[in-house]
Amino acid sequence: MDLTDELEQSDSGMESLTASKDDTPERRPEDYFITPSLPSLGSSPSAGTPLGPLKEYDDEPDETLSERLWGLTEMFPECVRSCTYSVTSNTWSGVKSLYGLSRSVMWVVASSSVILFAPVIFEVERAQMAEMEKSQQKQVLLGTNTALSGPTPALPPMPR
Repeated sequence: MDLTDELEQSDSGMESLTASKDDTPERRPEDYFITPSLPSLGSSPSAGTPLGPLKEYDDEPDETLSERLWGLTEMFPECVRSCTYSVTSNTWSGVKSLYGLSRSVMWVVASSSVILFAPVIFEVERAQMAEMEKSQQKQVLLGTNTALSGPTPALPPMPR
């Protein structure tokens, strides 16, 4: 057996797939270039002869969305681009202003409600505490059932 027979027998068919997508990233991009070879006059190119300088574009990084949108702006006229920019910037500044205004309004409402309603809440609580003290005094003087029944109804005056 000579050397070519050994190569044919050991070839699994994978050696011919040098430019597949599954190649390792360690391969240099120069490996993907096919060198041109000019056929001599009168000879036809064979199946194994490279055809021309082709490059695989699978290794190039994809565009991001912002890069693609920025590239598409060139197809619109300047007036459309400037109008879109002004609408976008005015909308953004309006949203920021509205947010700042809402923060200020919420601060004023919250602080005013605390200042205005805190004394009312304290007075109601003080009145409830006074009512509880009266109830406890009545319970001590008259007994437990009278304190729980609430205030006694006013009796009609007795005739003299």
